[in-house]
Amino acid sequence: MGEFHHNIDEKNRLIIPSKFRNELGNKFIVTRGIEKCLFIYSLDEWNKIVDKLKELPFTRKDARTFMRMFLSGATECELDNNGRINIPNPLKEYANIKKEVVVIGVNERLEIWSNEGFDDFFNDNIDNFDEIAEGLFNE
Repeated sequence: MGEFHHNIDEKNRLIIPSKFRNELGNKFIVTRGIEKCLFIYSLDEWNKIVDKLKELPFTRKDARTFMRMFLSGATECELDNNGRINIPNPLKEYANIKKEVVVIGVNERLEIWSNEGFDDFFNDNIDNFDEIAEGLFNE
């Protein structure tokens, strides 16, 4: 959980908030997320997702498309001594990351958003937040 604002430097390095580093482990996966953000998974969580993806029928076009988009961008990353990772250019471009980013904890993953992308997402959904909650939790 949590929301952290950081800058990506000129070498495409981003500080991962210290709160998340222990849970991620030494190596983890960064890939394309949904809604033009990046997803970060620990290796254990990543392996669970890959196992689920293996069960999808390759004969379905949407399954093939999702797997191509999701898996082709997947990159194994490792923290440097300063708690930073290098964001590969294709992922940086996908998420429209320029300089300012927002790193959020969402259950089993982290999400990296461009500052503008997260602001747009937030503003597009804030007025419906109560309705969204009601639809999810109303039995």
